[in-house]
Amino acid sequence: MDRRKQKDIEKEQAKKVSLGRIWRLFRPHRAQLAVVTAIIVAASVIAMAQPFLLREVIDVALPHSDLRLLSWLVAGMVAVAAVTAALGVVQTWIATTIGQRVMHRLRIDVFGHLQRQSVAFFTRTRTGEVQSRITNDIGGMQSVVTSTATSIASNLTTVIATVVAMIALSWQLTLISLVVLPPSVLLSRRVARMRRAITAQRQRELADLNVTVEEGLSISGIQLSKTMHTGPELVRRFTDSSTRLIDLELRSELAGRWRMATMSIIFAAIPAVIYLSAGLPMSAGAMSIGTLVAFTALQTALFRPLTQLLNVGVSVTASLALFARIFEYLDLPVEVDDPAHPADVSHVAGHLRLEGVTLTYPGSPGPAVEDVTLDVPAGTSLALVGATGSGKSTIAGLIARLHDPTAGRVTIDGVDLRDMSLADLAGIVGVVSQETYLLHASVRENLRYARPGANDEQIERAARAAQIHDLISNLPEGYDTVVGSRGHRFSGGEKQRIAIARTLLRDPRILVLDEATSALDTTTERAVQAAFDELSRGRTTITIAHRLSTVRDADRIAVLHHGRVLESGTHQSLVRADGRYAALAA
Repeated sequence: MDRRKQKDIEKEQAKKVSLGRIWRLFRPHRAQLAVVTAIIVAASVIAMAQPFLLREVIDVALPHSDLRLLSWLVAGMVAVAAVTAALGVVQTWIATTIGQRVMHRLRIDVFGHLQRQSVAFFTRTRTGEVQSRITNDIGGMQSVVTSTATSIASNLTTVIATVVAMIALSWQLTLISLVVLPPSVLLSRRVARMRRAITAQRQRELADLNVTVEEGLSISGIQLSKTMHTGPELVRRFTDSSTRLIDLELRSELAGRWRMATMSIIFAAIPAVIYLSAGLPMSAGAMSIGTLVAFTALQTALFRPLTQLLNVGVSVTASLALFARIFEYLDLPVEVDDPAHPADVSHVAGHLRLEGVTLTYPGSPGPAVEDVTLDVPAGTSLALVGATGSGKSTIAGLIARLHDPTAGRVTIDGVDLRDMSLADLAGIVGVVSQETYLLHASVRENLRYARPGANDEQIERAARAAQIHDLISNLPEGYDTVVGSRGHRFSGGEKQRIAIARTLLRDPRILVLDEATSALDTTTERAVQAAFDELSRGRTTITIAHRLSTVRDADRIAVLHHGRVLESGTHQSLVRADGRYAALAA
């Protein structure tokens, strides 16, 4: 997507983010927030005793040399400081706990929602972009989520309590002190808008950086860069992106700093104005020295929470760009979802049918498959052959419900796949593809990934059936040997057999073999094919292959051409028909 267009979309999304939706993240923790608010109010009210104690020290205890009163006042000052400090620790503990739980829930919600997205979403989205949303964007929100609510409550309560105390001491001086409030609010809003725009740009740059790392430092990326000698170019791209990130971080930190610094100078000048007002002839004798000192202390104390309150407003507004990016993912529609009332498929024979199935991918000029009808009785095998792009893998994806058909339906034992729960379907349909994905974990963990409750005996039995047990046993640590990133420790044929063992553990009724031997040499293919024969025994099997030698014995063969079934039959009947299959077999 064009960066300018993406920027405009994010601006619109940031406008739509409501504070009400952000508040809903905290709603489950209302009780704890009420406790925190009560602690904040109590601490703010108790802290307001300090200036009044100070006034008594200066105006009464010291002038009259009343040591007993002075001792009580000093003890009161220490007690106030101790109580407010203790309350602050408790408040921080509860508030941080709430914030971390909100972050935890948000991370889980985003990750879980992305798990429900269709394969099409991940096809059109960069992996680094997805990772950046979960790590950088949610991480950037952490300080706002964990401290904003309590910071607002704490500073707002302190400001209100301080203003009340100031009015109690001198309402005239209070008016002088608060004259800078309106321009401060206006200024902070301008700074907030600046930071929100920079924050959105910074997160896009972080996403680009993540993509460069993902593409350049994965095992496949490293192999490509070394064979193509593109390492220096990748370093240059990473350097340029990191340099832009430095500039954005500096702009984010310095946005509005001069304006806020000007306000700080004005805040600092207010006490001088107060002293000047108190010293004017018309004001002489109007207040005691203690009142003046106490009021100045209050006024100084007022501007700290007031400034922090304005800064919180800036942070919240700037963070709307982050919330917009996260909510964008949470609002993604789920294209392939569980039905409201899943059908009961506890007893499945494995009779598979495609009835007038058509699928058109979004943005595609035409259908990938069109009006395909296939019938595969339980326990039989169907082979799909055809040129690249004829729609074979699309049909495999439809059977596993990686996509839903645009028209028609796919059924198992007469039940539409859309009426089955995704968990039930995953237990019924097993897929082994050419691209075997192994986790960076031990062989045992990779096999148990398919069936977490499998014991060691079941794992070894599956490995023996897949003809990979002997090889695993001879590894330095046997089944506890780490396979390496994406399984690069093993050859293509070894990875395929591990994938077969993993599928065997699930014991699916329907098996889809999507060009699972196309990248293997003849010797390795024979070993893997023997494992496939074991895997296919007694199951409904759909085999997709370029090499016709692997599908000759299928009960039925369907020839696809431009997304349509051109002809179907047994190997012998199709050869006798002298059609497209015969041409492919020649």
